[in-house]
Amino acid sequence: MAAEAEELPAVSELLLEGFVFPPTVRPPGSSNTLFLGGAGVRGIEIEGKFIKFTAIGVYLEASAVPSLAAKWKGMTPDEMAASAGFFRDLVTGPYEKFTRVTMILPLTGQQYSEKVAENCVAHWKAAGFYTDAEAQAVDKFKATFKEESFPPGSSILFTQSPSGTLTIGFSKVDGAMPEAGKAVIENRAMAEAVLESIIGQHGVSPEAKRSLASRVSELLKAYQPVENGHPKETREEEEQTKDQPEQVPELVAKMDDK
Repeated sequence: MAAEAEELPAVSELLLEGFVFPPTVRPPGSSNTLFLGGAGVRGIEIEGKFIKFTAIGVYLEASAVPSLAAKWKGMTPDEMAASAGFFRDLVTGPYEKFTRVTMILPLTGQQYSEKVAENCVAHWKAAGFYTDAEAQAVDKFKATFKEESFPPGSSILFTQSPSGTLTIGFSKVDGAMPEAGKAVIENRAMAEAVLESIIGQHGVSPEAKRSLASRVSELLKAYQPVENGHPKETREEEEQTKDQPEQVPELVAKMDDK
């Protein structure tokens, strides 16, 4: 019997630096609707002042909730936010992810792709698995961005499939979502590395990590597995009750004795 489809959890939109991240989206290159897992800004401190460059939203397929619940349900937002394992499981889980990177300050495609590629290659080399396949994926990634420029309000869109493909799309209007991407890179390491660079152990957006930890923790807390249309825990409780010996006649007899 096929597994029942998970319903999208009810989540709120988030507003970052005037940009709205809606509660659900249908990403480029996907037929699925994903929910907003969390969002945050990316910035760096320059001469004592924190300069914000991008606003980033991370969306997840509904099946992410039961997938993560198996291991992480019951953990607090602070525990999740401090756990590299939680974010690694989020990045590598068998469900679709979508990341929207919206410009607060203008950026060229070359500036963006060079920095992301540099971080990816450094991570792979440190892990000891940088091969020709990854090198070719990086070249295609940089070529996709070469002629692009991103004014404030425009977005870079990444759809990461469970099969390991990365669809890259662009939106020059805040909130607009194209149906198709500009390029598809069939390399799992590249697909995972983009999201890993944002929310991984050395991710560039600690704020997005805290937001994901807070919102996902609440979703897992409320999650209750469903089996054949019934809450699984309730079914188990019913079975335990059914296995208990009948007590009513004994109680009636005791009352009659009195």
